Amino acid sequence: MVALQIRDVPEDLRDKLTAIARERGQSLQSYLLDVVSDEVRRRDNLTALQRLTGRTWGTRLSTDDVVGTLRNAREARDAELGVPEGNA
Repeated sequence: MVALQIRDVPEDLRDKLTAIARERGQSLQSYLLDVVSDEVRRRDNLTALQRLTGRTWGTRLSTDDVVGTLRNAREARDAELGVPEGNA
């Protein structure tokens, strides 16, 4: 593991970061490691999403095909359950 150092941090900023860390029950060092780790994780997520951009997903079925299939499945289910037509 390596050490990172941030120089010339204003005292009021350090104090605010220390207060946040304390609220979370963490040391300042532990809190800052979480912040840095979260930033990298968000960047990794953004990279993954960008790889997916431009791809086509989904179905080649038309809306009518999907609606018809659902209607038929519901009618079959209702018939099996003995639901009178129009009472679903």
